[in-house]
Amino acid sequence: MRLCIVSPNRNAWSETFIANHIAHLPQVVLTLTDGHLPKRDAEGQPLLAPTLLKRMLQRMRKADPTELLVGAIVRRLQHHRVQLVLAEYGPTGEALLDACQRARIPLAVHFHGIDAFHTKLLRDNGNYHRIFQHAVAIVVVSREMERQLLDLGCPRAKLHYNCYGIEVDRFHPADVARTPKRFLSVGRFVDKKAPHLSLLAFHQAWQRDPELRLTMAGEGPLWESTKQLALAQGLGDAVEFPGVITSDQVAERMRLVRGFVQHSVITADNDHEGTPLSILEAMASGLPIISTLHAGIPDVVEHGVNGLLCAERDIQAMATHMNQLADDADLAHRLGLAGRARVEQHHRLEQSLEALSTILRKAKGPD
Repeated sequence: MRLCIVSPNRNAWSETFIANHIAHLPQVVLTLTDGHLPKRDAEGQPLLAPTLLKRMLQRMRKADPTELLVGAIVRRLQHHRVQLVLAEYGPTGEALLDACQRARIPLAVHFHGIDAFHTKLLRDNGNYHRIFQHAVAIVVVSREMERQLLDLGCPRAKLHYNCYGIEVDRFHPADVARTPKRFLSVGRFVDKKAPHLSLLAFHQAWQRDPELRLTMAGEGPLWESTKQLALAQGLGDAVEFPGVITSDQVAERMRLVRGFVQHSVITADNDHEGTPLSILEAMASGLPIISTLHAGIPDVVEHGVNGLLCAERDIQAMATHMNQLADDADLAHRLGLAGRARVEQHHRLEQSLEALSTILRKAKGPD
């Protein structure tokens, strides 16, 4: 199988799952990027050189730039003898339908989270009815996302659940029973990850136990306001904001804390998580998870088994969970060991990639 992957965002640091597809799926012969209807190849070269586009528009006068780009995509797919296109995100699949049909190449669409729920995205893409009709495979990463697309009309036979995997052996289990009372959060500072709610929960836990500390790594539009909230609550010495840290730094910090915290919520515009990779990485590090009953999180975290879950926006319950793990290192250790065992068995990157490869090979059909 000769596979083309189309990813709309160039060099997005938070999209490890797509980077893994590009780097590790052995069938990839072409990568296109920069927009749902891609404008560039993997090296950043435009599919339509600006001077060529200008000359063609001058020659054809009323030519549609989008139509010209679709033609360039078709030619690139045919040049590389692509046999299947994998569109990362639903709107990418919607944008590529015409090009794939013109090139007579089947299309598979991989949903990741926001694309399956966000009110405006659904409206702008016609609830993906064209994708459901024409795509040969549709992949989701959470059971909630699976239910959502079925409710929107996706045929059951085309829909495949395949949770993300991680490089488990890059993460070494922490000795949670001996770590200090420090918690870690890693992720974008955006509404659906609700860093301000994690902080409010931590503040309540800290008031009961001033020895508690929290590190909140990442960046995003809510970074400054979350930091200001910490200062306003008198947490300047208790909460650290290191910004974006490397994957190696994430792995190292996970070995030095008592638990991992993430207060994900459904936003006003119906944005949801998929299954957060950072939670799987924390489980691989032997950390108990403190999080919410949101999206794909309950698919991988079982309350009282490898983590402690609460309802969205229940900051009092989340604070209680932090205090529980701070006070009971043995409990934290048991939950962390169970999380490590779960990712070792079910969430290895090679397992996820092999499952995705199988889905795509079967969807492509015989040569």
